[in-house]
Amino acid sequence: MSTLPVYRWHLAPDGYATRRQLRAQGLRPGGQEVAAQLERPRRRRGPLVAYLYRVDLAKPVRPMTPARWAALAKANAARRICPTCRRDAGYVIPPSLGMCTPCAYPEQYAA
Repeated sequence: MSTLPVYRWHLAPDGYATRRQLRAQGLRPGGQEVAAQLERPRRRRGPLVAYLYRVDLAKPVRPMTPARWAALAKANAARRICPTCRRDAGYVIPPSLGMCTPCAYPEQYAA
């Protein structure tokens, strides 16, 4: 069992990147294991940790196919349907309410 190299914040060598940095370059980790980690010290709490992946082993991001676009559109449309009144709310239903605002606050929307 090997341990990961640990670098201080902003002191990682070239050739390593976080998931977000890989994504900004059009790459993904591609199944590789975490190669190193960054630690940013904080007062009175544990350090913030960011995992690093090797850029040379990263693979290109898979392109969106028409089927994936359709599935994403269907999932987003389902988030707009109120489970109480079954109508399209015109916006994403807030998870805190679990229903559209007219169903959550009927006294304010009574005509």
